[in-house]
Amino acid sequence: MIRVLLADDQDLVRSGFSLILSMEDDVEVVGEAKNGQEAVELVQSLQPDVVLMDVQMPVLDGITATATVVSEHPATRVLILTTFDREDYLFAALRAGASGFLLKTADADELVDAVRKVAGGLALLSPEMTVPLISRFAQGDTAPTLDQQAGGVLPLDDRDFFALESLTPRERETLQLLAQGLTNAEIASQLFLGPATVKTHVSNILAKTHSRDRVGAVIFAHRVGLGQ
Repeated sequence: MIRVLLADDQDLVRSGFSLILSMEDDVEVVGEAKNGQEAVELVQSLQPDVVLMDVQMPVLDGITATATVVSEHPATRVLILTTFDREDYLFAALRAGASGFLLKTADADELVDAVRKVAGGLALLSPEMTVPLISRFAQGDTAPTLDQQAGGVLPLDDRDFFALESLTPRERETLQLLAQGLTNAEIASQLFLGPATVKTHVSNILAKTHSRDRVGAVIFAHRVGLGQ
């Protein structure tokens, strides 16, 4: 059996995918996640073979979640499923370690086939995205970045961009103070928060920015312009 985890913030989308996959004798949907953070946690507990991962999700985006899953659970394969046929999403997904990239316009047979191929160790790209990908590499172009999405202010690569975008306003404030060398107690006092709340914010920041410790988070803050 191919054990599949569905990660999408839309209930109807998850229900539709679940219905399609549950009709197959060799596929089992073992869990559903409403955001990237839930997906990461469920991969830890359920150990699925394949994760169907949306890109735009709250709390933690699909690209950042994919990078975490691939890093921490190399046996689990990630198949990106998105509404948007954007090259920057495609390249970001591949850099994060996704094994496949499929548009949600794919029919039921294409979805099932994609799950089987990815579970079998193959890589898969949506036909609509293959031509622009080949064309770009044939011309010797580099992969498109998400700089324009950041308003052209920060020279971020795609992983940093998605990590920064995944932070809540309060987490950004916490990260800025963290980068200034403040302790949790000092941050709590400055933001009028309880110590436990600050500890939660710091934990979320470490997870979302893929930082091993506070030093890594501070380095990230300076890299994206929040440590100035």
